[in-house]
Amino acid sequence: MKYCAFLRGVNVKGTNMKMADVCQVFKNAGMNDVSSVLASGNILFSSEKKEEELKQILEKAMSDHFSYEAFLFIRSDKEVEEYLSGNPFEKKDHLHCYAFVGNFGIENILMEEFQKASKAELENAQIVKNNFYWQVPKGNTLDSIFGKILGKKNLKDQFTSRNVNTFEKIVKVFNKK
Repeated sequence: MKYCAFLRGVNVKGTNMKMADVCQVFKNAGMNDVSSVLASGNILFSSEKKEEELKQILEKAMSDHFSYEAFLFIRSDKEVEEYLSGNPFEKKDHLHCYAFVGNFGIENILMEEFQKASKAELENAQIVKNNFYWQVPKGNTLDSIFGKILGKKNLKDQFTSRNVNTFEKIVKVFNKK
């Protein structure tokens, strides 16, 4: 089965790693057809193991190799396509759109936090098929109240996010394989 592992906190705030090294860790952990998309920790691979087992194996391998507490979220190629096709927001040059990959139920926690936060003009969020999407004006991602909430330590093992453009790139690579 084809998968994508979405690593949390890679190449931000001092957690720097080369994707070639990350791919090697995945290969050493028994994964096949390993490649990366961008430098933000999107690792494509194949395995016959189930997602939950893969998560345990790969988080331990990453933590051991890079000496940090690794958090990653694994989705099948079909699930990655659903993130892309489920995006409720129209693509606009002045807005970013993010999709969140995380633990079961995190979309409801994120929506609750979003609804409590004050918002910038045009900032919006929706849940589609249990996937949380956030639209925010370019330049406001880190400065928005909701953007600051996303950095809370108590949420760091719960989810990661990617710009929807990243999902487009991942799907293109999956479709080439």
